[in-house]
Amino acid sequence: MALETHNGGLERVLVLEVARVTEAAAIAAARFRGRGNEKAADKAAVDAMRRELALCDIRGTVVIGEGEMDEAPMLYIGEKVGSGNGPEVDIAVDPLEGTTICAKSMPNSLAVLAISERGGLLHAPDMYMNKIAIGPGYPDGVVDLDAPHIENIQNLAKAKGVPVSEITACILDRPRHAELIKAVRAAGAGVQLIPDGDIAGVIWTTDPRETGIDIYMGSGGAPEGVLAAAALRCIGGQIQGRLMPSNAEETARAAKMGITDINRKFLLEDMASSDVIFSATGITDGSLLDGVQFNGDFAETETVVMRSKTGTVRRIKTSFRNVGTRYIG
Repeated sequence: MALETHNGGLERVLVLEVARVTEAAAIAAARFRGRGNEKAADKAAVDAMRRELALCDIRGTVVIGEGEMDEAPMLYIGEKVGSGNGPEVDIAVDPLEGTTICAKSMPNSLAVLAISERGGLLHAPDMYMNKIAIGPGYPDGVVDLDAPHIENIQNLAKAKGVPVSEITACILDRPRHAELIKAVRAAGAGVQLIPDGDIAGVIWTTDPRETGIDIYMGSGGAPEGVLAAAALRCIGGQIQGRLMPSNAEETARAAKMGITDINRKFLLEDMASSDVIFSATGITDGSLLDGVQFNGDFAETETVVMRSKTGTVRRIKTSFRNVGTRYIG
């Protein structure tokens, strides 16, 4: 049965549909945890996600995917997905967020998907993006991508009503962030370094009492920035990002996707501008979600599904039988 939209929004039943998609990808990838084979884990997640998307009653276009058509065989930017019935939607996917941490069986690997009304997600090329993000409850502009690092830390501490020493920044553990890490620590704040998985890093800022993370800073993938913005649009918070092309070819690719001002500072509303549903399923155990648990022919997953229009956040524990012959039920 085709799904129809109501009052310009996404059909509510799609919330469960997108959860099934990330569950399938997570179960497939989880079979490769700790095996050191990043490509095999990623391919399993991509294949499973694509199969489940084909069953959804949508007319979807991938706007954030595994690469462009000449670089990725499946879930490439511009690929059409879904049954061909139902609403026209944009799809952003990261079937295996944290390929390295999955291959090493480290924490916080996720299967992630966001779905929006057509035109609701930024078409971001696969390149670096400089980002800064905080959770909900702060005045607009309390942090700014163009402000000095120490100023952002001090302004956030003031807005939160705590000393700078109680602020912790989440930063990807990369050599390129050496000066950023030094500046944050010099300001008197703490730093939590993560090996991968900056979508989770951004989401952690929305619940600092639980995660200990107040702010996300530094550069990571632009596609991950759009997916993180989709999550914050649902749950609240602020994010800013700017593309960081490394050469003229990347600048040209951005222009081809409609981004003519390469220096533009994108706000949350620029990256996720309309009704959006966000789903993430844990692959490995982490601060956000439990990973897939296998027990004989059964599998159990934990998924968080959010919707911006209603502000709902659902945590779903699901048990699957016969996962040896089928990824999803």
